[in-house]
Amino acid sequence: MDKLVIIPTYNEKENIERIILKVLSLPGSFHVLIVDDGSPDGTADIVKRLQGLYPEQVHLIQRTGKQGLGTAYIAGFKYALKKGYQYIFEMDADFSHNPDDLQRLYHACASGADVAVGSRYVPGGKVVNWPWDRIFISKGGAFYTRMITWMPVKDPTAGFICYRRDVLDTIPLDKVKFVGYAFQIEMKYRAWRLGFKIQEVPITFVDRTEGQSKMTKGIVEEAMYGVWKMRSFGKERS
Repeated sequence: MDKLVIIPTYNEKENIERIILKVLSLPGSFHVLIVDDGSPDGTADIVKRLQGLYPEQVHLIQRTGKQGLGTAYIAGFKYALKKGYQYIFEMDADFSHNPDDLQRLYHACASGADVAVGSRYVPGGKVVNWPWDRIFISKGGAFYTRMITWMPVKDPTAGFICYRRDVLDTIPLDKVKFVGYAFQIEMKYRAWRLGFKIQEVPITFVDRTEGQSKMTKGIVEEAMYGVWKMRSFGKERS
């Protein structure tokens, strides 16, 4: 029991059973933790049914209302640390991240990286089914982030990640400030400032085919302004 995949959900009934079963089918005994923010479509009920079939591998945290991506992952990180997992993953529920790539992220960390990032913007990485304006915003935001923070990560908003346990043990999780894409930047930035090794692993990111995107104007604005605040973060430890 050393690998836990954290998947935040809100109205993912079209995807949730397939994504869980796919992760459980991978070699290497991956476990799954769903953090559901009160989905009215019954997402959590599907997870509970699967828990009955896979009580050791499938876990669920239910929260009331939409509280944000960042807080969902922080809740998941704390759960993983409490339960003793050594490799903790972030992944979307909508198959935009290929579950097969979990193995590649794991092997990157098992081979010496502290944080493995599934990256769209390193050689070999790509994006499928995104409109040009979404790609422009994403790549522009990545460049903007690097220019302000000097963090050597080409895909700082990526949400397909493997952390070694000691990274999450060291980052002061209760001080993490942001909840959207800025959360993804902040976690990488804090890890980098603390001296952890970040390795980008090329992936193919495929836009969702089921359900609705959670992207909002507020999430983009939080990332734009948040990176300036991050420069003041020191080498804080838990």
